[in-house]
Amino acid sequence: MRHALATLGLGPVLLVQGRHVRRVTPRLPEAAGPREGVEGSGPALRLLVLGDSAAAGVGVETQSQALSGRLVAALAPQWRVEWKLVAHTGHTAQEVLTQLQQEPSRDFDIVITSTGVNDVTAGTTPRRWLEAKQGLRELLDQRFGGPLLLLSSLPPMQRFPALPQPLRWYLGLRAQRLNHALSTWAQARENCLFVPVGFTLQEGMMAADGFHPGAVAYAQWAEQLATLILRRLATG
Repeated sequence: MRHALATLGLGPVLLVQGRHVRRVTPRLPEAAGPREGVEGSGPALRLLVLGDSAAAGVGVETQSQALSGRLVAALAPQWRVEWKLVAHTGHTAQEVLTQLQQEPSRDFDIVITSTGVNDVTAGTTPRRWLEAKQGLRELLDQRFGGPLLLLSSLPPMQRFPALPQPLRWYLGLRAQRLNHALSTWAQARENCLFVPVGFTLQEGMMAADGFHPGAVAYAQWAEQLATLILRRLATG
């Protein structure tokens, strides 16, 4: 109800602010560097990082500073990590699914997703959002070995520095709606785990555009995921 009333009452203001943000926000490149490889020693762990600009490392210069690089570095002391990154700036959950459909079949043990911010800005409904997630789960089961799916939550968009009020509040509300839907969906399915994003958005944590994680935020996010993965692997 709050979302519907806000959309109706604030529509013109939100539209103007959204156009302004798109016009003035710097467009940062995806992080440079390899998007697949093998690192570490020990038992094999096949890892796929999948998603949008945050998965692609926008906000830092190299993949070693981004989510995938930090995560592999945290896992490599105990595991031989065979990893791949499939991510693209601007992709919604449905576009991430479409991109994965074009990849060759291959078994993974763990898949991590980062999606949602583009769904918020595109106005994706919770129903469409979950349809894309269901399609992803089915595709992973059919062609990628039925891996454990770790679904990173949307970040707290209501605290993004690049967004003015009331647009910041409104997009934060939409992000919370998608997070709630995804958390509920994941709880009802095997081999799916909703993972609240662990990094804070304090001063200095965001990239120069005020919209993406910076190096410290990526490191915290990767550390949280690595701790969760290592705990799961240790318990079988």
